[in-house]
Amino acid sequence: MVKEDIRIKKVIVHILDATVGMPVLSDQELDYGSEFADFLKEHIARITSGDDKKNGRFYEKESEVYRMLVQYRDDYFVDISKDMADFLYSIMNSNIDIPSADLVVVRFRYGEEEYLALLKMNYKQHYTHRTLGVPEGGNRNEVIRHKSILPSESQRLSEAAVIRLGELSVQVVEKKYEVNGERVDYFSSLFLKCSGHMSHKSKLSIVTRAVEEVQKDGYDELSLYEARMKAKSIIQEELEENGGFTVEGISEKIFEEKPELRVAFQDKMEKYDMVKEEILPQSEATTRKYQKQHLYTDTGIEIKIPMDQYKDPGSVEFITNPDGTVSVLIKNIGRLEARF
Repeated sequence: MVKEDIRIKKVIVHILDATVGMPVLSDQELDYGSEFADFLKEHIARITSGDDKKNGRFYEKESEVYRMLVQYRDDYFVDISKDMADFLYSIMNSNIDIPSADLVVVRFRYGEEEYLALLKMNYKQHYTHRTLGVPEGGNRNEVIRHKSILPSESQRLSEAAVIRLGELSVQVVEKKYEVNGERVDYFSSLFLKCSGHMSHKSKLSIVTRAVEEVQKDGYDELSLYEARMKAKSIIQEELEENGGFTVEGISEKIFEEKPELRVAFQDKMEKYDMVKEEILPQSEATTRKYQKQHLYTDTGIEIKIPMDQYKDPGSVEFITNPDGTVSVLIKNIGRLEARF
């Protein structure tokens, strides 16, 4: 979603502080201004445009939130938001590792569609000041550590959902916390009770890790670095030129000369049910690490090479010496600059 095209209609805030012992639920909508509206729009845009979001559907027979949304009308906005906040607090109160937060419920429109956003804003601890009066007159300024500061608009929320009200589809971002001795995605599994397809960010990470593992077993130490650089270059090229790739297609390109490694890679992908998966990341933050080759020598030297320079033989050359060592030749340098 584009931030500027989000039209906010209703907002309410509920306080879910575990130290209070009960949720502090608001009975009225928030009277928000343009600055806070921009703050909310920024977070909603980050959630819907980020590569860590998961697209899902409610388990209709199991989900309490789904049953609330089925009967949603704008007249019920306050009451339904309170029911959701109360239900979420009951889950948090039973699992101490889940952090306290304010739940901001936002009713908004985007294009022709109507949405509801559930933004769980986990508290941050920061220092701030306060002023106290003194008995003899005057003021005393103090610095205190405030434990209930909301995330800034530049920070990604750990748990949130954006729900399309027409079809009740849901986009979720979440973080695992310990529940009954096991780390789980409680926001989708316990609160929303919805399915969650793997995010593009997670899928890209799995593909990258699987390529590295297969190459480690399939190449000797001398040729491994070259194979990994080639694989990273292929992935970067697909991301840049096509906006993404299919798992099947990328395996054919990376393991073109090693069909036995392609089979090993596909075996790993089958474990994740990803053999036919399409990976289409949207965020530059996800793909940024593919824009450079990062090399580390056994002598402690680190080299970062922009991918366009790596692909240009007139800029960088890798030379295998007769004794088995490798030299990196950086060519045609017009100017060198040293920095502290």
